Parts: sequence; C-alpha cells; structure tokens
Amino acid sequence: MAKKKKAVAMDHSVAEMNAMITNLNREIFALRNELAVNRKLEKPHLIKYKRKEKARLLTKLTQTQNRSKEVA
Repeated sequence: MAKKKKAVAMDHSVAEMNAMITNLNREIFALRNELAVNRKLEKPHLIKYKRKEKARLLTKLTQTQNRSKEVA
C-alpha cells in the first residue's frame, strides 16, 4: 500500500507556521464566501482539505511550542 504524501511540511519555524495558518484562514474564508454567494463551488473538496491542513499545522505548532517550553 502506498504511503500518503504529507500535505504540510513539518520543518517550518513558528513564524512561518503562523503565516501559513493566516493564509489558510483567508483561503477558507474565500471558499466559504464563494459558496454562499454562488451556491456552487468548482472544487468543493478544497474546503475540507484546507481545514484539515490548518488543523495539522495548528497541531504541529502546539507541539513545537510545548517542546520549546520543556527545554527551557
């Protein structure tokens, strides 16, 4: 069975991850807005995909922050 490619690279700094999360928030907002206005999306699966990607980033960000607290 083939392994899935990870959508999120996990070797980013905290600032880069925060920027990526902000960007994903904007993309999700734009997709939801388009859905509300047009009642149809060309690629409706992107909302779910972007939300999961954001959750992965938030999880990694929390782990990184907790790890830095343990070291200090």
